[in-house]
Amino acid sequence: MQGLEIRDGMTFLGNLPQRHPLQTRVTQNNADLTQSAPDSSSGDSTGAKKMKRRDFIKAIGLGVAGNCLTTPAFAGYSRRPPVIAPKPRNEQVSTYLRKMREFDRDHSTDVFLSQKKFRILTSTKRRLEKIQSTIGHANFHLLDFDDALKAANRFSDVGSFLPEELDLLEMVFYESATEYGFYGEKPIKNLTDRIPKREVVKIPGSGNFLYKGLPLRTYYSVKKELGDKIVLTSGVRGVSKQFMLFLRKTYESGGNLSRASRSLAPPGYSFHGISDFDVGQKGFGAANFTSRFITTDVYKRLVELGYLQLRYPRDNLLGVRFEPWHIKVNT
Repeated sequence: MQGLEIRDGMTFLGNLPQRHPLQTRVTQNNADLTQSAPDSSSGDSTGAKKMKRRDFIKAIGLGVAGNCLTTPAFAGYSRRPPVIAPKPRNEQVSTYLRKMREFDRDHSTDVFLSQKKFRILTSTKRRLEKIQSTIGHANFHLLDFDDALKAANRFSDVGSFLPEELDLLEMVFYESATEYGFYGEKPIKNLTDRIPKREVVKIPGSGNFLYKGLPLRTYYSVKKELGDKIVLTSGVRGVSKQFMLFLRKTYESGGNLSRASRSLAPPGYSFHGISDFDVGQKGFGAANFTSRFITTDVYKRLVELGYLQLRYPRDNLLGVRFEPWHIKVNT
């Protein structure tokens, strides 16, 4: 990863170049993607030529026709090809497991954002939170990246994303999360991927959505067995929602990307985007998202019924804490 530096025994993610090598390659070969007239919706009245960011990101996701630029190019930019659950590197297993069990503490090998990047993260997080408050939590679950940008432009109390904020979002999404200790798969490859609304269903009384098919059938099966004791605590999450949650956790962790990723999958890496969901026991509140959940009747009953196939079991090698509430759905 570009921008890593060691300072006072800690690893920092500093400033990335203004334009990535891949971005330069695209802009040199695709003039229609690099320049545009001033965009009145974003408040740009300077007349300066600028890159059409959303078109660029879409072009990367789909491959730029005529230039043979396809998804594998991003593997080079991320420094590593896509991998599936590799074992933690350069760490003794016992040390690694201790980090997972002490997931909410700083460790000597953790990667931190630089102070400048942390300030940018703070403003970006607040902007996403304002969008959620403006359009409503339920709508925000399904909001894709393009529509988040449009919402920011549309609502004056939110305000358009700054160039440095967009750079940070792209960096977080496209840089390999293995650089700071997350080893899970990445089911969502493109920043602009959408959740088709015709493929999801809103679950009454929860404010959450589930995908039709196996996720919905699985939920209603356990609901039938456990009745009102079980609640859906989190369902489908689009890229914007996962961004907000991950940036918030990174903010709460003082810019520690490693610590944040032990509790929340980075954007693109969350299976909430394609199938999985979280459950809890009614009346148990925030404790449903702690290891105390295993003491509940709901958890014990789920184990007895054989429904509890966990995405992140205890002592997993994916860089994620034990999540007994996270139901894995194989699609």
